[in-house]
Amino acid sequence: MTDDSNFPFENRGPATATGHGLPAEGAYLPPSEIDSGKAEGGSVTFINWKGEADTPEPSPPAWLPPEQRVGIAVVGLGRLTLNQILPALHRCKNARPVALVSGKPDKARVVAAQYGIREEAIYSYDEMHKLADNPEIEAVYIVTPNGLHRDHVLAAARAGKHVLCEKPMANTSQEAQEMVEACQQAGVKLMIAYRCQFDAYNKEAARQVQSGELGRPRLIEATNVQSMGPDDQWRFKAALAGGGALPDIGLYCLNGVRMMLAENPIEVYAQAINPTGDPRYEEVEETITFQMRFPSGVVAQCSSSYGAHEGKEMTIRLEKGWVKLENAYAYSGQRLKVSQLKGEAVSQQELKLSAGPQFALEIEHFADCVRNDRAPRTPGEEGLQDQIFIEALYRSAQEGRPVTLERRDVHVTAAQSPQEAS
Repeated sequence: MTDDSNFPFENRGPATATGHGLPAEGAYLPPSEIDSGKAEGGSVTFINWKGEADTPEPSPPAWLPPEQRVGIAVVGLGRLTLNQILPALHRCKNARPVALVSGKPDKARVVAAQYGIREEAIYSYDEMHKLADNPEIEAVYIVTPNGLHRDHVLAAARAGKHVLCEKPMANTSQEAQEMVEACQQAGVKLMIAYRCQFDAYNKEAARQVQSGELGRPRLIEATNVQSMGPDDQWRFKAALAGGGALPDIGLYCLNGVRMMLAENPIEVYAQAINPTGDPRYEEVEETITFQMRFPSGVVAQCSSSYGAHEGKEMTIRLEKGWVKLENAYAYSGQRLKVSQLKGEAVSQQELKLSAGPQFALEIEHFADCVRNDRAPRTPGEEGLQDQIFIEALYRSAQEGRPVTLERRDVHVTAAQSPQEAS
């Protein structure tokens, strides 16, 4: 296969062919701009080569030179980091991994070699203050167990580094508030890693709901369940996890509903259930169902469990139709379906979107905020607000009654179309 810029165009003059079936020397015409593209402003663009009936091909990614990308230190080398976050960083246009923080130096050296990170840029957790002395590091990505987020965010802020922190933000709202204040005082940005808010399908579902095209939303059903394995996992330890299914996977339902509505609940009611005699659930809940009521009158019914076969769905029922998002909280594989009346027939269509990798989109957004001094789409205040709701849900489950929430101005993320830059 040849490069487009060297593709042979036959000269229409005489005797262009050689005995080998190739054009004679000098028998080439320069390719058109539609084939060769043009370079300007540090990127290469192409004219769309497809017909009107097909989706245009996007332009090539505009990669910053490595030394200009935001250098990120990744804190924690567990499964999420090694399976998702570091591979995503490796493919980012505007960010790159430049340091690692881990309690396992042997593992850290192996990972550093895989990603071209200098061995001198490997730190232990009690050496996070040394991040301040490494000018390559502009930001950190905290990927440790929930109960450690506060200490690691505060350490990064003291080192003067911007912070991207995995969800849930913390174990308590008090910890979350301390994290917000520490980053504000240090003059660094704090973003919470709500990856679904950067997914094209979730964003389009929110746009459909908030556009008014299907009338007002009335009911939402959100489910996120999975089957957990052996008991020797940090997620079963309350001090590290802060709770069970609710903060770990139920949070996707909670935050996802808020994203769909761009609204915060005014009342919540929850029930938590644990199987009898299962030592895994001595400190945290296995299953929780919860209801949220919103000022607009919408009621959301959410379910989350560590004890059921994997399922991740959300359905929003509106006055004039419904929006259904399958695999809503998965890393990939989303399917978006919309039902509405068109004329005398009910139309059900599946929308197929160009969806990029969620972790890479999330990191690119964070890097753009760091480089261009912009406010993150999902700031620390977003994580703090969810933590307040989680505590209200636990209080409801413990007391067996609905809990009314104080109404105040809080952070709500408005819908974006999938075409908007993340």
